[in-house]
Amino acid sequence: MAKVVSTLFISADGVAEIDPDWHFPYFDDNMGRAVTEDYDTSDVLLIGRETYDSFAGAWPGREAEGSDDAPFAKQLGDMRKVVVSRQPLEFSWRNSELVQGDLVDAVTALKADAGIKGVLIPGSISVVQQLLAAGLVDELRLLVHPVAARKGRKLFDEGDRPYHLRVTATEAYPTGVIRVIYAPADAPGQAGYDDAKEQLATGS
Repeated sequence: MAKVVSTLFISADGVAEIDPDWHFPYFDDNMGRAVTEDYDTSDVLLIGRETYDSFAGAWPGREAEGSDDAPFAKQLGDMRKVVVSRQPLEFSWRNSELVQGDLVDAVTALKADAGIKGVLIPGSISVVQQLLAAGLVDELRLLVHPVAARKGRKLFDEGDRPYHLRVTATEAYPTGVIRVIYAPADAPGQAGYDDAKEQLATGS
C-alpha cells in the first residue's frame, strides 16, 4: 500500500503554523536536503485549500522564472495534487484536482492504489489532524526548530486519547533544528509510579 507521510516545520512548543520570522533563519542545506528527501518519497501531494493557494501562488512563477529553485518548482508542478476543500475550486496549477467525497474514504483509496508509491502532506494541519484521528498517517516527519513560537496552530489537537508514536530516525543539525521521523505505535503496557521508581538511581 502507498505510504501516507506528513511533513511539517514545527516549533519546540508544537506550533506547526509557521511564521517566516522563526522559520527561515534556521533553513540551511541540511533542511533543504531533508525536504527533498520527503518529496522524493511520494508521487501525490495531498494538501488543504490554504496550502494549495500558497503553493499555487508561488511555485508556478518560480518555475517559469528559471531561478535556482526552478527544478524543485517543476517537480511540484509535475506531481499529482489532490486538494481538500469544502468549496469548488478552479485550478490554475497543472495536475491539480479536488478530493472527491469524504476525505478518509479518498485517502483510503489512494493508499490502496497500486499505481501510487506515496502520498505526501506538506503543512495542511487540519488535513493531518483528521487523518491522524482516522489512523491513516504512516509517518510524521517533523523538523523541530529550537524556538518556542508561543502562538499559532499546533499539530496535535485536543482529544480523548493519546497518539502513541515510535521514533524511526533522528538527525540534529548545526542550527539546532532536529529532524524526527515518527511512526504510529501501540500503547505501552500499564505502569505507575511504583514501576517507575525502580528505575531511579540510588545514592551510594
